[in-house]
Amino acid sequence: MAITREHVLQALSTVPVDANGTDLVASGRLSDVVVDEAGRVMFSITIEPSEAANMERVRQAAVTAVQGLPAVKGVFASLTADRPSVTGPSAPSPGGARPRSAAQPKNQRIPGVQHVIAVASGKGGVGKSTTACNLALGLKALGLKVGLLDADIYGPSMPKLLGIHGKPRLLENRILEPMEAYGIKVMSIGFLVEEEAAMIWRGPMVMSAITQMLREVAWGDLDVLVVDMPPGTGDAQLTMAQATPLAGAVIVSTPQDLALIDARRGVSMFKRVEIPILGIVENMATFVCPHCGQSSHIFGHGGARDEAARLGVPFLGEVPLNMTIRELSDAGQPVVVAEPEGPHARIYKDVAQQVWTALSGGAAARPAPRIVIE
Repeated sequence: MAITREHVLQALSTVPVDANGTDLVASGRLSDVVVDEAGRVMFSITIEPSEAANMERVRQAAVTAVQGLPAVKGVFASLTADRPSVTGPSAPSPGGARPRSAAQPKNQRIPGVQHVIAVASGKGGVGKSTTACNLALGLKALGLKVGLLDADIYGPSMPKLLGIHGKPRLLENRILEPMEAYGIKVMSIGFLVEEEAAMIWRGPMVMSAITQMLREVAWGDLDVLVVDMPPGTGDAQLTMAQATPLAGAVIVSTPQDLALIDARRGVSMFKRVEIPILGIVENMATFVCPHCGQSSHIFGHGGARDEAARLGVPFLGEVPLNMTIRELSDAGQPVVVAEPEGPHARIYKDVAQQVWTALSGGAAARPAPRIVIE
């Protein structure tokens, strides 16, 4: 029997949310319930920030209730909260800054994880996932304990880039054990679905999946958790900013103007939600012909460096457009581990060193900002 929305609502109506016995469906806290063709169920529960600890119990009870239904293949449930609006959507304070709500966000750190950083891009196709993978391995080469979360729900790349096969083991309390490769812990939606499956998910389902991969995975003690973000500035980025105290973001762009326009939007978005920009990486900066040795700037050159200077953020380095990087990535052998002393690995390791210097030398990870939609 195929699972339906009505089946899910019936199960959720058995979950009480308060001492009066009000059920989750009747409480008005439940978002739209989505059931996809594979039998995966998504919903979110609206809460006030001060209720986070108590309502986590309700969320877990709701997951258990739905998980018990026949034909359910997975449940993605999250708690969501919005910052109370201020008077006047754009009224400045006397000092020119936007006023803050009196209610401060709850610090939602991931137990055992010291720093969480996002690797993002304004558009796809700029080599963001390859950069995130090699950055994580570069941090590992510094002697750090590192995790890598593939948050690109629609196009998960880490199973291929790291040559990982199989599915994560389910531990107690429905916590997933991350996969491991080259000494780093890895989690990706790609481990949980078929490789060729189309992820036809609505925004709330994506947000819920990312939240669960952040918080329902046994990450253990990590110095850095690197998050490979999906391209753009939408639901996933806002979910990351809201769900965890990001220590900073690395923006990846190619040098040409079209990519830089979108990279600019990425920088703007992270600044808007008060996430520090750790720097910009210029990918596919130069192509050196393997036959004649001539250098060609296929996508231009220096654009990301100039943009970083214009925006007042660090420039972390240039990564060439190189067949070795591509071939090793396709083979599941990232260049930082396949050729650790090679010129390309040194570039990624230098980026990793700059990122770690910024993390360890700066303030501790900031509390998660609240998102205001205007």
